[in-house]
Amino acid sequence: MRKSIIVFVSCFLVAFAFASNNIPSYTAQAAEPDESKFFSLRRAMVKEQISQPPDYRDPVKDQKVLSAMLTVPRHLFVQPHNISRAYGDYPLPIGYGQTISQPYIVALMTEILEVKPSHKVLEVGTGSGYQAAVLSILVKEVYSIEIVEALGEQAQERVKRLHYSNIHIKVADGYYGWEEYAPFDRIIVTCASTLVPPPLLKQLTPGGKMCIPVGAQYSVQYLTMVEKTSNGDIRMRKMLPVRFVPLTRALR
Repeated sequence: MRKSIIVFVSCFLVAFAFASNNIPSYTAQAAEPDESKFFSLRRAMVKEQISQPPDYRDPVKDQKVLSAMLTVPRHLFVQPHNISRAYGDYPLPIGYGQTISQPYIVALMTEILEVKPSHKVLEVGTGSGYQAAVLSILVKEVYSIEIVEALGEQAQERVKRLHYSNIHIKVADGYYGWEEYAPFDRIIVTCASTLVPPPLLKQLTPGGKMCIPVGAQYSVQYLTMVEKTSNGDIRMRKMLPVRFVPLTRALR
């Protein structure tokens, strides 16, 4: 059972190579000095923040998740002036009042979803596209929705440039999901909602899981696991207290 902690994250919201039995062994694919440096920073991030965190956080143990976190170049998902801080243990601003989430929370939410290579995943809250990129390594298709038009367009350009061909992004109100491509095996929501949106429940396949922070903006929220049984019943389980910014809705 995970410890009761508060993880401060947002959806709109140290540097040396190491050898560890908990982290897959990789060789940097590029000899460029900067790429070698960033690879070393990613290895340190995965070990020191995620697989062997130094504080109260439970370690992320799924080797496939750790590999994905080690693979995705986080420094290419932050603003240029924050590249030197890309692998820090905190969220960073990405413009428009939003942030790229803390690496640990990205890894944690990915792990608890228990994704499989055959899965089709819906993400609500694209942001810079980082969470979608991590998921794209682990699943068949990622469908991601961003309500901030500029962020959605930037994320589309970014994932195309980085050749994440199984990520599909649209600008829309994520509350309503993406009915055209439903149902989804997994749904991840990276903004807090006061309730689990009924359209998302409808678009979750029987046997599917959704990870979503539930609660009001100025109170403790709970990272909640939602499961739909094979006969369509809904079961919800609180995982741990967190604090996310609220799910932004389109004006109607």
